[in-house]
Amino acid sequence: MRTPGNDFELAVGFCHNEGLLDGHPVVEVKYCANGSAAASAFNIVTVSTAGQAPPPVPRLAATTSSCGFCGTDDINELAARLAPVVGEAMDWQVLASAPELLRPRQDLFEATGAVHAAGVIEPDGSVSLIREDIGRHNAVDKIVGRSLLDGAVPLTGRGVVVSGRASFELVHKAWAAGFRALVAVSAPTALAVATAERAGLQLAGFARDGSLTVYVEG
Repeated sequence: MRTPGNDFELAVGFCHNEGLLDGHPVVEVKYCANGSAAASAFNIVTVSTAGQAPPPVPRLAATTSSCGFCGTDDINELAARLAPVVGEAMDWQVLASAPELLRPRQDLFEATGAVHAAGVIEPDGSVSLIREDIGRHNAVDKIVGRSLLDGAVPLTGRGVVVSGRASFELVHKAWAAGFRALVAVSAPTALAVATAERAGLQLAGFARDGSLTVYVEG
């Protein structure tokens, strides 16, 4: 389930964060429409690497939502695929101000009150890219997809700010994209904290009114 709009970014970001691109460039993104005017014709997107990446393993399992040590195997799997994040740590005061810059630009949330947002935090504290979606994970996939299409991945030295809580999946996506920090306006899960520690990712929650709670120094 996703909020329509920026569908190509969503598909590319998801493929990158799940390791499906295998480091190969995206050469084409298109809807799998067959000339039909039906809305369903635009609910499937093909991301092509011109056959350079290996065929993806079918994803039939549910996403991981565990919040404790039951996710240890998931962390080990990510650690085997992803290198620890690199770069100098971002300033916590810079990160603390990010939600205040995100909120005024959440146009869809302003109209509906029912969607989440994610934004890229630059080293100078500005938020350079924002996407909204019914799902927090989708919003992060969208900003990663846009960044990858612009040649800006890995997002070394930058942070990501998200509305809502910080889940294991969000830490996974931040790690895969090369972000230095993840800031959430609500709490992280225990598994998110454990994953951020393994990644060397700065992690903060309850970022509101210019303050935050640091869970992982990074």
